[in-house]
Amino acid sequence: MLSSGMDPPQEPSGVLIPTRFVWPYGGKRVFLTGSFTRWSEHLPMSPVEGCPTVFQAICSLTPGLHEYKFYVDGEWRHDEQQPSVTGKYGIVNTVFLTSEPDPVPAILSPGTPGSRMKMDVDSEAFQHVVTLSDGAMHEATHRISETDIQISRYRISVFLSTHSAYDLLPASGKVIALDVNLPVKQAFHILYEQGIPVAPLWDFYRGQFVGVLSALDFILILRELGSHGSNLTEEELETHTISAWKEGKQLLYRQMDGHARPFQWRLLHAGPYDSLKDVALKILQNEVATVPIIHSSSQDGLFPQLLHLASLSGILKCICRHFRHSSSSLPVLQQPVCTIPLGTWVPKIGDPNGRPLEMLRPNASLSSALSLLVKARVSSIPIVDDNDSLLDTYSRSDITALAKDRAYAHIRLDEMTVHQALQLGQDANSPYGFFNGQRCQMCLRSDPLQKVMERLANPGVRRVIIVEAGSKRVEGIISLSDVFRFLLG
Repeated sequence: MLSSGMDPPQEPSGVLIPTRFVWPYGGKRVFLTGSFTRWSEHLPMSPVEGCPTVFQAICSLTPGLHEYKFYVDGEWRHDEQQPSVTGKYGIVNTVFLTSEPDPVPAILSPGTPGSRMKMDVDSEAFQHVVTLSDGAMHEATHRISETDIQISRYRISVFLSTHSAYDLLPASGKVIALDVNLPVKQAFHILYEQGIPVAPLWDFYRGQFVGVLSALDFILILRELGSHGSNLTEEELETHTISAWKEGKQLLYRQMDGHARPFQWRLLHAGPYDSLKDVALKILQNEVATVPIIHSSSQDGLFPQLLHLASLSGILKCICRHFRHSSSSLPVLQQPVCTIPLGTWVPKIGDPNGRPLEMLRPNASLSSALSLLVKARVSSIPIVDDNDSLLDTYSRSDITALAKDRAYAHIRLDEMTVHQALQLGQDANSPYGFFNGQRCQMCLRSDPLQKVMERLANPGVRRVIIVEAGSKRVEGIISLSDVFRFLLG
């Protein structure tokens, strides 16, 4: 225990300001002490739910200058990332609180190099001062200048324009393609067994790749099976080919939009010499998840070689890798995502322009989840409890789990819940299987854009859910397309 000494001067005031202190660097037992305890009392800090390496404590402090230090597993520590002074008790951190409602400088750390532990919520940038004044919460945030945004966009645009799709090709790997004459049922068994959400389609007679089969196709098929006026029966699904389904889908779309154009296969693809910027724009403008990279050595396009399936996550990974050691050249990377015009956020109370964030409860029907995926044109939907705290997500690719043991033939979409549907593809020993590292990718509103980009660069991840620390209450969603639309201006 540190002996008592002279306390820093404080403003004479009856106001008490709830202030959150955070130690984000791990430990088994962490305590907080400081001038506000006269250095004689150790206040225990509690792990943040879902973030076992992050400890926090909230103290009601008077306005003025305070010094503090952490006692971690029997050793005195200070946060090297925060303001500090050297005095009687060695190096201690400092914080100045004002009774005014203006935001105060952050006292909590954005993280330490080398501490890259995988968490459900990445808490490295979790820490910002929250003060309570006149009943209102304030966050210490600083808006980035338009000049810094334009500088970042220019440098990213130059990188994407000077690198080609060849940079996306892995050193080794495989790409699975399906023959268009394969039965739909068998095709989705393959998608499920291989753990892939999309596959290019090959037409043997034409000697060409002619399209892709995705999880969205399976969703539309199941909805068609569940509709009363369906022309497709479960028996026909056993022999219904991909080609027949695609042609029927096009006919349905023509009936919906009133056009009667003849059916034509149209494959959206890119070549290995196309720039990464062109590939990214092609994905964004056509609102697709992937674009096949196809190379043909002949001018007439015969004997095409399928090299890779390009995605925005793969392109984002190239950006993160290129700027990893020169992130200072992109000022926007260290900006908290809550200060950037990015993503979809839960509207504030009274905001007439707020767009509601689509979420579902675990007991919602699978039918409603699939309808929402199609209607909202999103890749996944947060599954939340009654307090809007995140439990899991339901993604388009989760639908392929119904191919297991022909589950689709034994269920009704309006009777199966989202919870039950998720259990089909998860470990039976895990009640919900919630917070699987690859399923729920989460960040905090105070996390820098770089951290969100690194999360989205993981294969298969298309959306990061922004949650409140501790409660995991959903605050917003940032998708791959959101990031690229912002970066490309």
